[in-house]
Amino acid sequence: MKTASAALAAFLGLSFAQLAPAADEAALSELQSKGKYLSAAGNCVSCHTTEGGAALAGGLAFETDFGTLYSTNITPDTETGIGSWSLEAFTGAMRRGERPDGTHLYPVFPYTSFTKVSDEDIAAIYAYLKTVTPVRYTPPENELSFPYDQRWALGLWKTLYFTQGRYEPQTAQSAEWNRGAYLVEGLGHCSECHTPRNFLGAKDAELAMTGSAYTERVEGKASVWSASNLTSDNSGLAMWSHEDIAQYLKLGFNERAGVFGPMNNVVVNSTRHLSQTDVDAVATYLKSLPANAQASAGPADDAVLRAGSLQYDIHCGTCHLPTGEGSAETGPPVLGSPVVLDADPSTLINITLYGAQLPETAPSPEWQGRGWKRMESYANKLSDEQVAALLSYMRSAWGHEAGAVTLEQVARQR
Repeated sequence: MKTASAALAAFLGLSFAQLAPAADEAALSELQSKGKYLSAAGNCVSCHTTEGGAALAGGLAFETDFGTLYSTNITPDTETGIGSWSLEAFTGAMRRGERPDGTHLYPVFPYTSFTKVSDEDIAAIYAYLKTVTPVRYTPPENELSFPYDQRWALGLWKTLYFTQGRYEPQTAQSAEWNRGAYLVEGLGHCSECHTPRNFLGAKDAELAMTGSAYTERVEGKASVWSASNLTSDNSGLAMWSHEDIAQYLKLGFNERAGVFGPMNNVVVNSTRHLSQTDVDAVATYLKSLPANAQASAGPADDAVLRAGSLQYDIHCGTCHLPTGEGSAETGPPVLGSPVVLDADPSTLINITLYGAQLPETAPSPEWQGRGWKRMESYANKLSDEQVAALLSYMRSAWGHEAGAVTLEQVARQR
């Protein structure tokens, strides 16, 4: 499920600043308060809230290769939500991908990751969800063609591709590393967006966390985005330090990048709410991932690169500098940027055509005080040929070895 990975991970382009409304904080039990924190770690609100809709009431559309699916209502309404669900039924959804009646859930709900969450944490999330405001709302029916509308077939899919099981700590690793692995592989479900999939939507374990493609709306139309390589490869986080990763997740920016596009909701609704201890744990785990990458296209020819170099000097060099190193006052570096070097240039094309789609809610006071100018749109300034040349140049300059961007790739993103 190439595009279903977006749905699986909640890397969406809306901006819901607040967690779901709940009872007064003082009235929450210790278990419910823990569940509130964990629901933020799992980013429940981003996937289970539609634009203009009530928090956690569902209805958000996920466009996949197999059709359109809609997120469910997880408020405690007894008729349209999960108000009548027992803890056992809720655990079945999280652990086994099953409805209370035993029918299969589509893996657009990331139970392939949530299966690793502990019983204690599942119970806490359940307790918290019982405190949020019930909303009587029935999301639209899924729009899937045959045979993908046959839920029984998911049993075969699970037999082939799904393994149940709680996260098992690795005794050779530190407690911080294990906490990071638990969050990344379990509640955070990072691999759902950042791991490529086969034609049946199963994650490719050999290319885990090397990036993938998904669909998100931009400028009113569904467009492909690419989730970056999170391994230590040069096309991934090789140039990011532990502190870079932790700051990006907690504050929404670091000296190398700022949040934009579908990552807005991940930071605004999820990672900024994590404790410093937990974002450090995530950073520790991600920095331990061995370098790995997907094959990239070959380089552009010299004529294209010369044309791209000229476009860079005209449109990009002022903010990102001729060296690609950027500055604290004008713009982030493009040198070594995972967005620039991704095997799939979709996100790079999107930000060039449409500019930086920044979060409506500031992730942090520090984010508001950063000095970078907002990336402007070049959709009406550059032709497809010019965009392809410009980005091909950026992907080969300064020692970069990413592949050329084609006219067809740019046209697809228009």
